[in-house]
Amino acid sequence: MFKKKHPLQSKSEILLRNIVVTAMIVFFLVFLIIPIGIAFVGSFHEWNPLSGTYRFLGMENYKEVFTSSLFGRSMINTLIFSVVVIIFRVGLGLGIAYAIYSPFIKYKSFFRAIYYMPIVTPMVAVAFVWKFMYNPQIGTINHLLGLNINWLMNPKTALLAVMIMTIWKDFGYAVVMYCAGLYSLPSDALEAAKVDGANGRQVFLHIILPLLKPMTLFVVITSIISYVQAYVQILIMTEGGPGTSTYLASYIIYDEAFVKYNFGYASALSFVLFVITAVFTWCSFRVSGSEE
Repeated sequence: MFKKKHPLQSKSEILLRNIVVTAMIVFFLVFLIIPIGIAFVGSFHEWNPLSGTYRFLGMENYKEVFTSSLFGRSMINTLIFSVVVIIFRVGLGLGIAYAIYSPFIKYKSFFRAIYYMPIVTPMVAVAFVWKFMYNPQIGTINHLLGLNINWLMNPKTALLAVMIMTIWKDFGYAVVMYCAGLYSLPSDALEAAKVDGANGRQVFLHIILPLLKPMTLFVVITSIISYVQAYVQILIMTEGGPGTSTYLASYIIYDEAFVKYNFGYASALSFVLFVITAVFTWCSFRVSGSEE
């Protein structure tokens, strides 16, 4: 009754799987592992591809990283930027997702699509549009608020302006993720809470929020990794200025590598930033685990 599988077909499938696995291994070696190894070795050298310089310096690049006032300032800016944007991303994402999840909102798919549209829009395009909107003469921001502020050229408002743009672009990701989490909640737990007399606020705080904790952790971790590496919006909108008010850690790496062609120092910055990102990620996992 059952058709026997031809042995040649099995061999061809095994061969195809081996080819795919080999291709994946080669891809990761060529485009990930080997470049990381080259960058790590290069971080101990004075490395300038334009002049052909490749001179061993030992730990000098790393010493310069930790004694650089610009790097210290950039880490403070990166911390402020990441914390503020993550808080608003999670808060707005959860609040709007819960509003969409409620039975009072119709056309739920439409609202999910609307909030997700900025996510799929390239950061370069969004940064250029918002840079125009922040223009003190012809921009719409000052016109709508009735202000006369040069947002991107004022050290007190430049980083805030970039954060507002980043929040607007990225919080839709959290909306979609929380919507997925809300619609996968066990209905029996929610119904049992209502039967026990819990009101909407109690259900949200004591049932929904704890059940959404894995989703919150996922959004926070991916946000940390993303925002510690943020530089496109800085490059387009402020180029790190005015002064050093919007210098982020990743922007220094870009500036050192592709403007000054100081690849050795840029590589050292990259690995220091990698370690810092790994520590923040590990701390987030630890905090999450300690609360369980």
